[in-house]
Amino acid sequence: MAEIIQRDGTWAFDGSTVRITPGLHRSVPLFRQTYGEIAVPLEAVSGIVYEPERKRGRLRLRLREGADPLLQATGGRLPDAADPYRLTVDIDRTGVAEYVAEEIRHALLLDQIPKEPAKTFLLAGPPVPVSVRSSDGMVSFDGAQVRIDWADTSDRVKRATGPRIISVGDLVQVEWLPNSGYEDGFLRFVTRETVFSKLPPEKDPFALDLWGSARRDLLTALVAAAVTARLPHPSLRAGEHVDRPPQLTPASGPGSAPVAASVAASVPAQADHHDVLLRRLRELGELHRDGVLTDEEFAATKAAVLRGF
Repeated sequence: MAEIIQRDGTWAFDGSTVRITPGLHRSVPLFRQTYGEIAVPLEAVSGIVYEPERKRGRLRLRLREGADPLLQATGGRLPDAADPYRLTVDIDRTGVAEYVAEEIRHALLLDQIPKEPAKTFLLAGPPVPVSVRSSDGMVSFDGAQVRIDWADTSDRVKRATGPRIISVGDLVQVEWLPNSGYEDGFLRFVTRETVFSKLPPEKDPFALDLWGSARRDLLTALVAAAVTARLPHPSLRAGEHVDRPPQLTPASGPGSAPVAASVAASVPAQADHHDVLLRRLRELGELHRDGVLTDEEFAATKAAVLRGF
């Protein structure tokens, strides 16, 4: 067992798993304390490095691309302090840190762990159910459905639509950008119907606009990761995108030409996009007629929808 215990947290390696436990000190970010312990299987690791500095050092665990739903959902945009795969090491513990790093490197070589992107998630992601109260409302995920309850400060368009409930089966992907304190962030749930919508987060009823406490809003990454872990792996989605046209091609007779089949396959997709556009415009029109949207809000939101399509 190779282990290092620091105020920032504890890393323990037993030959097959790197177990990362956040420290309890107040300097440890709320995000890491809330996420809790993470068990990283050796097959998910691509490397480890110890970076010495004058007063302290850092251990950094590097994971294979596509192995972790948290990294997939956040796209490397987590602040360094909130990164669970980074450990601050006191200068007098440099030897221990280097020993832990060497043990993990040796195991990677011994087990011949590939560095290529993973074809499936190798970490489970945050446990569910998970709920986070953000600046734009409460978002919850129970493993099957996402629920958004808007705050009193949310945009009128969002509050008018009521609580938003989205099934995992309707989701295409999750988009997340942190609130930096200087610029707003967002958590967007992209469905088959909204994949072409480009509404700004503050108007989008499928997105949380993150503009308040950056420390608290960062917790929405837990929801993003938990949902991502239950969506098809990115490698599979890429394959589906390539294979989709033949699957959508209608049944044809023996004499049908391949070109004709290809054109026919594109018609349903175009029709679907048109139906989604009309539905979104009807919804906006109803909100406008009911007095929920002002003339200016209706015009701006309508223009954003049309631009998205």
